[in-house]
Amino acid sequence: MGQSCDPLVVTALGCWAGGLFALAWRGRRASGLDFLLAGRRLTTPAFVATLVATWYGGVLGVGEFSYRHGISNWVVFGVPYYLAALIFALLLAERARRSEALSIPDQLRAAYGPAAARVGAVLVLTMAVPAAYVLMLGELAGIYLGASLPLALLASVALLIAYAVAGGFRTVVHTNALQMVLMYAAFTMLLPAALEAAGGFGALWSALPEASRAWDGGLGVQAIAVWYFIAMQTLVEPTFYQRCYAAATPSVARRGILISIVFWIVFDFLTTFTGLAARVLLPDLPNPVLAYPELGRLVLHPVANALFAVGLFATVMSTAHSYLFLAAATIGHDVAPELARRVNEKRWTMAGMLLAGAAAVTLALALRSVVAIWHDVGSVVTAALLLPLAASHAPFRWRFRPGWAAAAMIGAALTAFLWVLLRTSAGEYPLGLEPIFPALAVSALAWLAGRRGAARAEGR
Repeated sequence: MGQSCDPLVVTALGCWAGGLFALAWRGRRASGLDFLLAGRRLTTPAFVATLVATWYGGVLGVGEFSYRHGISNWVVFGVPYYLAALIFALLLAERARRSEALSIPDQLRAAYGPAAARVGAVLVLTMAVPAAYVLMLGELAGIYLGASLPLALLASVALLIAYAVAGGFRTVVHTNALQMVLMYAAFTMLLPAALEAAGGFGALWSALPEASRAWDGGLGVQAIAVWYFIAMQTLVEPTFYQRCYAAATPSVARRGILISIVFWIVFDFLTTFTGLAARVLLPDLPNPVLAYPELGRLVLHPVANALFAVGLFATVMSTAHSYLFLAAATIGHDVAPELARRVNEKRWTMAGMLLAGAAAVTLALALRSVVAIWHDVGSVVTAALLLPLAASHAPFRWRFRPGWAAAAMIGAALTAFLWVLLRTSAGEYPLGLEPIFPALAVSALAWLAGRRGAARAEGR
């Protein structure tokens, strides 16, 4: 539902873009470790700001889900991810920071050797290309500016690259702090206005359909339970590792994730109940993806609505920026050194932004579905990385054997990819299993095979 350009929205977005460039300009001389990981000096406030902002790029999808399925949005997209983040904080965050690794492939190389690192680099790069978030930026540009999707995608990537190349990861951190303020301000402004229009919280709750008030949103236990497995993606999430590697100390990494969980709970409250308000105030909305934008137009003053539009763009842009830089850093730090002996990592990382941006636009135009990108790419990469990466932090006796780690990742990735290809037009998978389950089984079998092979070699 594209609309003509609103001058107030255009002005607000212009001021926001100017602020991003001003922050990026501050870090223009960064190089080396400072460029890749902000010198590994992230304080707790900076850690929290960049992690919280990075985790919410799917804001339009949250609006759609809460409009369709009510309070279960919190059960599906909140609770399982809080639990996974809690596990990461308690078991992995400090270990990741204590390592000498600067990336997930570095971690795999230290535990299993170069073959595992090469496979890991391909998997991380696949996950990091920000196609889903570039697509969402394009959709927002269509909603608020009336831009065509191809033009909006190209413009979004051009803006991302323009301010990302200036200061590297330090720019990511600084701009994420601004984006975090804007995203919370946007929904703190919209939810009270929507509640007032609905007659208060009690009236809103009473006006909701029964399914919207049910914990499962009418979806059933099985449909909810699968997300608790999909949330395991958090345990191999490259942006979590990147920020842990950049933390000033191991305790900052652990504490930063724990504090971030609290912020996520608050933001999920704001976004979920804003979606419920849209369900009541806009009961005949033809496209629930537009729940937040249309609610903003309905209940906010035009100036406030322009600021809310900036908040939506900031929520998505912070995630797109973080993933674009992660993909570029993977090319510069992990891929390029495999192709040449002498590599200028900063130069290759900057070139990697162009490559990752082009890949994001291509995938977004090809798939045109944020959910499909999340589900399919997440299933393949999570299943491939989960067990080898988790085991790499464990004592040696519990790790994969070096040769089997790469085999496990390749086998799991191919299994998940095949499962996706065999999906029927009705969305059903072979044996009724989500791709992540057979792929994890292949990875576990590789771990067992490696252990048995080692035991035979030792004559036990």
